[in-house]
Amino acid sequence: MSILVTGGTGTLGRPTVAALRAQGHDVTVLSRRPGEGHAVGDLSTGAGVADALDGVTTVVHCATTARRDIGQTELLIEAAERAAVQHLVFVSIVGVDAIPYFYYRDKVASEQALIASELPITILRATQFHDFVAGFLRPQRRLPLLLVPELPVQPIAVEDVAARLAEIVAGPPLGRADDIGGPEILTVMDVARQWQRAHGTSRRMLPMPIPGRTAAAFRAGHHMTGLPGYGRQRFAEYAAEHAGAAD
Repeated sequence: MSILVTGGTGTLGRPTVAALRAQGHDVTVLSRRPGEGHAVGDLSTGAGVADALDGVTTVVHCATTARRDIGQTELLIEAAERAAVQHLVFVSIVGVDAIPYFYYRDKVASEQALIASELPITILRATQFHDFVAGFLRPQRRLPLLLVPELPVQPIAVEDVAARLAEIVAGPPLGRADDIGGPEILTVMDVARQWQRAHGTSRRMLPMPIPGRTAAAFRAGHHMTGLPGYGRQRFAEYAAEHAGAAD
């Protein structure tokens, strides 16, 4: 099977490429920069995308941007239809259609464009990655205290999402696959405690209420799947691994 992975050098793309290659697939990464196993192409302009899709049977679309997802997805759909791609797998986020967050609007639009296309597709929604949740904490590492949003989370390891993508690629198009989430539901305060414990710090933590409709949707749990989750790695394990890597 010949597979093209967009966003293959990113947070999710790297373990996805590794998981697919471990299964023996012929995997190419669409990238703006040349490199081993890369096909040079740009989803913003379309340059090189048609050539990158030549002979490809399956596309795993992991690429994402702050405000250009729908434009890139539409460009990829058009090129994939012309190339007669047999399966396009798209990674989305649990709750995108229920949470009025600006970044999610493009995800919803991308899902709708894929559903309306002529391509055989699978849309997989996952909960927030461990790295995304840790992103609340890293920018505050030099502050005397931690400001912690009062929200629940169900974080999942990117390796667990990559494993599910590899399973999907090995099977037929599903349309909309079952959503996947991490193995535990925590508060961001729980996450902050585990992060500090792993990094050997003990700064004061200040709960930070967040107003508005978006925060209310997160508090209602629309971004979670409920338990049991698909993922296996817990956040404390992730924090310990990354604390060790930083030492």
